[in-house]
Amino acid sequence: MLRRYAWVARHPAIGWRPRRETGSVTAETAVALPALVLVLIVALWVVTIVGAQLRCVDAARAGARAAARGEAGERVSAAVRSLAPEGATVSIQAGADTTRVEVIANVRPPFRSPLPPVRLRVAAVSATEPGVLSPLATDAAATRPSADARGHFEARRPGGLG
Repeated sequence: MLRRYAWVARHPAIGWRPRRETGSVTAETAVALPALVLVLIVALWVVTIVGAQLRCVDAARAGARAAARGEAGERVSAAVRSLAPEGATVSIQAGADTTRVEVIANVRPPFRSPLPPVRLRVAAVSATEPGVLSPLATDAAATRPSADARGHFEARRPGGLG
């Protein structure tokens, strides 16, 4: 009986692995996966902070424009609180020359993590329109005894993160 044997040479780069490297992909994945999850959590946290910062900037700018036009203090405060993140503190100072709106928000991670909360503080200043009296001084003094004589008014958005 005649047997034919074919000898096929295997190239080391194609389909050949030494025995000692079996399971290395599993070990590499076990090391890399927690690092990838940590990077993803930090990235989501940064996106959350940036989003809250943008909401604070928009709220402060809109409030400063409205107060500088002579809108009523309660309307300005309500508009700012509707645009600001939940739990944000709004401070409005109206003067003869400028109107300043400050929004302060404490932002916590939306998930359980050891990441710390971040305090955001944004202020916007707008030139008060000529002929506009400080509406916040008259409105706030009539409706809230906590407002001072310069038209400083503070309000806090109900709920949430602060």
